[in-house]
Amino acid sequence: MIRARSVVFWVLAAALLVGHVLVAWQSLTVWRFWEDEALNLTVPRNLLAGLGYASDGALSGSTITLFDARISTGPAVLLPVAAVLATGIDPIIGARLVPLAYWALLLAGLWVLGRRIGGRWAALVAVAVPLAFTTSATVSPIQGPADLLGEIPAAALLVWALVVLPRRAWLAGLLVGLAVQAKLIALLALPAFAVALFLLAPGTGWPRVGSWVRRSWAPLVFLALPTFLFELAALITFGFNGFIDHLRALLGFVRSGGQPGEPTTVVQKITTLAESWSVPVWVALVVAALSVILIIGGLWVSRGSSSEVLVYLVPAAVGALAFVGWWATASHLPLWVRHPAPGVFAFFPILAAGAVWGAQRMLRRPALRVVSVVAVGVVVLGLGAGAAAHSFAATKPPWLTLETQRAAVAPLKEWVEENDVEWLAAEPWGAAVAPVVMTGAHVGLFNAVAMADVPRLTGAECATEVLVDGGLYRICAAP
Repeated sequence: MIRARSVVFWVLAAALLVGHVLVAWQSLTVWRFWEDEALNLTVPRNLLAGLGYASDGALSGSTITLFDARISTGPAVLLPVAAVLATGIDPIIGARLVPLAYWALLLAGLWVLGRRIGGRWAALVAVAVPLAFTTSATVSPIQGPADLLGEIPAAALLVWALVVLPRRAWLAGLLVGLAVQAKLIALLALPAFAVALFLLAPGTGWPRVGSWVRRSWAPLVFLALPTFLFELAALITFGFNGFIDHLRALLGFVRSGGQPGEPTTVVQKITTLAESWSVPVWVALVVAALSVILIIGGLWVSRGSSSEVLVYLVPAAVGALAFVGWWATASHLPLWVRHPAPGVFAFFPILAAGAVWGAQRMLRRPALRVVSVVAVGVVVLGLGAGAAAHSFAATKPPWLTLETQRAAVAPLKEWVEENDVEWLAAEPWGAAVAPVVMTGAHVGLFNAVAMADVPRLTGAECATEVLVDGGLYRICAAP
């Protein structure tokens, strides 16, 4: 019986590995290079060109913009990208290798936490959750783990902060600080780590509170360190008055969510999240409900002897509620699961591992064995179906791939190099942005004042002279 379970485990582990490799490879080499990746890539490219930590400012006036507040992917991602690009590697593949490395760290961290919570089966379920979570269907997607974005790196850093927290609280604080500098939205994880520090504090009552406060100073200092250093660099660059303007722009961007639009409701947000698991909505909701029931059941059966697991499960629950609750109740934010994605990637897998742990505990009670087996079976089947469906979908390349883009941009890039063109205006916002960056030119938006006399790159027909045509895209003379 034990041998049979071991065989089943390794078969499932191999299948899960194949699924992860499929999705990672497609994300790295096949899926299109899209506009948010392109905007992020302008920062390391400008840094290597000696222009400082600056974007092309496509969303900030279309001029070189130092410490651009509208580039929400931070230096914890973009500085390593600059280091990789300095080797001379292909810019897109090189840039995508960094978030892909963070993805590997995320999975490794979830495996470690899963094993601590409920052994190898809980670890297996934990690493299945990110594969089941589909973030590519919305207007502003995370196409895959290699997209040059900050959400997955932030999640990976948060997970490893939980891994090291029990023994090295200062390092956990530093990792959370780096997560914030990968994606600012990682600030929502702070309550989760405050709770984790409290659970690790010795004693009871007010003495425990005092111990918690004393033990929190070092993590807080190290948490603030990455942001302090980054903003210090901005202060030195701008001077005091310019730095105040920089902070105002950053605060305005954070408050707006970066994308004003039609108001949305809690029900719409929860429905969108439930639709993001490659299974019917009702299946996703049943899996979520059963996971909660299993965790509660495990805690009830193990009351008084579950403190080690609580250190992970309670912060994960707080973190998941913080990310999803903020997004769901912020009516100005659009229906993009990308917004709560760092919390989903970091904390949902821990809760799934907790469901396995709960089932293991409930199995010790004869009266609960059937219920626990059925419940955990549904959870595993639901997550497995989502992971399999996501992996299978990844094998079907979309109509627009990275290779298609490269072929269409090749004549445009040649023209840009031959004519020493420094700037191109993308018309309109969206699909035209990435091709501009792929040509090697700086990218601005067609309606910016600074782009008045700059040639346009578009996928539509030119209203002026066609300077060069690549089929999918063409460059038009300035109007």
